[in-house]
Amino acid sequence: MKFLEGQTVGVDLGTTYSAIAQMSAEGNPVSLLNSDGRNITPSVVMLGDDGSVVVGPTFERSSHESPDHIVEAVKRQMGNKNFYVIFQNKKLTAEFISALILKKMKQDAEKNVGPIANAVITVPYYFNDVRRKATQDAGRIAGLNVVDIINEPTAATLAYAWMKGELGRTDVSQESKTILVYDLGGGTFDVTVVKYTPTQFRVLATDGDVMLGGIDWTRRIVDHVAEQFQRKFGTDPRSSAESVRSFSLECEDAKRALSTKSSVPLTVYHAGKTLTLALTRNDFERMTSDLLQRTQDTTELVLQQAKVDPRTLSEVVLVGGSTYMPAVEKMLAEVCQRQPSRELKPEEAVAQGAAIHAAILEARENRGSTQIAQAVIQRLRAVQTSDVNSHSLGVKVSDPDNRGKKINHIMIPKNSQVPCSFSQRFVTNSPNQRTVHVYILEGDTKDPDACSQIGDFQVVDLPPNLPAGSPVEVTYSYDANGRIHAAAKELTGNKKAEASIVRDSGLTDQNVDAFENLASLYQVE
Repeated sequence: MKFLEGQTVGVDLGTTYSAIAQMSAEGNPVSLLNSDGRNITPSVVMLGDDGSVVVGPTFERSSHESPDHIVEAVKRQMGNKNFYVIFQNKKLTAEFISALILKKMKQDAEKNVGPIANAVITVPYYFNDVRRKATQDAGRIAGLNVVDIINEPTAATLAYAWMKGELGRTDVSQESKTILVYDLGGGTFDVTVVKYTPTQFRVLATDGDVMLGGIDWTRRIVDHVAEQFQRKFGTDPRSSAESVRSFSLECEDAKRALSTKSSVPLTVYHAGKTLTLALTRNDFERMTSDLLQRTQDTTELVLQQAKVDPRTLSEVVLVGGSTYMPAVEKMLAEVCQRQPSRELKPEEAVAQGAAIHAAILEARENRGSTQIAQAVIQRLRAVQTSDVNSHSLGVKVSDPDNRGKKINHIMIPKNSQVPCSFSQRFVTNSPNQRTVHVYILEGDTKDPDACSQIGDFQVVDLPPNLPAGSPVEVTYSYDANGRIHAAAKELTGNKKAEASIVRDSGLTDQNVDAFENLASLYQVE
């Protein structure tokens, strides 16, 4: 993707909070403040009855709106073709709602740095191709030239190495370090093991869950309080959307307070009744222990897949606001046998790492020389990164042990270094077969129905009278940006075809253009 004239930024588009950052002239990643003077913006959109669009509204303001007009945690819906919100008789997708958040951050930042044209946007490592495409579409709708989509742990590693004064330095020791990046955000989770020197970054293994994050911890408190309320007053406050939102805000505040206090008072209101109770950290940790265990299981699995003894780790890096919970630090200290590092600011590190990555891309294109010192540009040009794929890539084929059954045959296993390319020969199923239909699957299970079909294509006009069992070569590849390509060739007549990835959950260029025009009509506050 080519850069356009204008400022370049890095963006962490989060489930509960988002952040935007830029490299300063001195070569430091700096968070850009919003109109409230904060370095993070709530990823909440309020669609007012009067046609207003407010990003990150205060509770006082949002309490006067119907809960149906308040959209939260939309990141979890990215790429979901069945998700939409009706506003002014229009269906607004997750991409469009996310674009409104991006538009708000962009216009706030522009008041301080001038017109912003280009952006690197981060995604959880475990986002699949459909979700990545949706994130890119959101950026375009917001009026941004999305020059790259980068994985959040990779961004955090760049920020960590820069903070340590190592990134891009050729005049310091090139001895490699291995770090574990534990990223628990508001709505998503992943853990990644990275091996790096000042100029080479290589991801060894990654895993995660796009439906696990801080909001799940908060919901446990909401359920606990609601059950206490029902036990006392005989009515379930979860039957009211207004009460659920009010309870959620109070419980979120209590959860945050428990990071520094052993007990907090909690008062909630519903149907004219008031309940006040004390919530202890021990109670909170007990009711959410299974959620923490899920992250521990993933951490141990990734270390195993990376073939890394936790005792040999150079550092355990915490990313994401939910890592402030003391139980997280305690668990990781036990698993990795070392205290996790809190040198990075968990809620800012990813956006700042994205800003560094954007500056690296600019330096390679000889851009930014008037904005960033030449010595910094030389350091940035020296950095090379290597990632792995977070999902296995397979093809639907007939089971050799049961021809009537289809299975997912994995072509590229998860945690393969990218870019990469793999080829394998298959055979036609029937005599005089005239077409070969290739279904591209994303997933690790053998059951095709349990995988995501992200594309398909056909090799047509095969030679007549082709016998069953004729060879067909299928090639799958990931490019350096993690995008997927597929091709097939029938070897008897050399008929070829390449994949045109069909992202049924994504937007077409026409949809993006239409949404971009629509977004320009809304004044975002």
